[in-house]
Amino acid sequence: MKVRKKVISMMVAGALLVSLPFHAFAKDLDKEHVDYVALGDSLAAGKTPYGTEDKSYVDFLSERFEQSQYNIEVNNYGESGYKTTNVIDQLYNPLNIEVQNSIKEAELVTIDIGANDLLAHLQEIQADPTQATNVLREIGQNLFLILSKIDELNADTKVYVMGYYNPFPHYPEEEQAKLLPLLGALNETIETVANQNGDVFVQTEKVIKKHEEDYVPNPMDIHLSQEGYQIIAKEFWKAIMKNKNK
Repeated sequence: MKVRKKVISMMVAGALLVSLPFHAFAKDLDKEHVDYVALGDSLAAGKTPYGTEDKSYVDFLSERFEQSQYNIEVNNYGESGYKTTNVIDQLYNPLNIEVQNSIKEAELVTIDIGANDLLAHLQEIQADPTQATNVLREIGQNLFLILSKIDELNADTKVYVMGYYNPFPHYPEEEQAKLLPLLGALNETIETVANQNGDVFVQTEKVIKKHEEDYVPNPMDIHLSQEGYQIIAKEFWKAIMKNKNK
């Protein structure tokens, strides 16, 4: 157990809206003690722009809870390189009972997942942009499986799902012009599924864009600086405080 640790059609989200059922749950956050489970990829794990691991947004979010006098217990199951299929395995495979039991006890779950699925198909999509629809649909379906299972394990936990920032701010503008619509479609897919499942989407693209070359400092790497992770944690915190009594 780890305890720290990319022009697409609007019809993608529309198809998801039609094909996925809606669930809404009444979820309350305890005001004194918080059992917090983090799921996701290298951003949850705290991968730095230079290949090491340090504090992630999970750690900085936990610190905000502590500073606000919450007693918080964190189980961070984020792993570098994880795709939606990896998180599905964490939630459905009986061998991962530890993760599942942690969620059963959690008042709070955060998750960032899907970017690695998209990046794995990036060359294929660039060669044939029509392939993006299928890739995004699969991401959306997998995310729905993830969020549905979390609710099956614990219908009372509050779930916050992260949208992605631009990981390529140092790329030439002509390259970004090809990649950013794809990123937007990914975020739209994530937001659509999160909303349909009654969970909270946490946008990060706009806040990172304000100083994106500072927050994503290595032109050869897509990961955030420590300041970038702090900014992400702040966005989660704002969303949690806004929704804690809903």
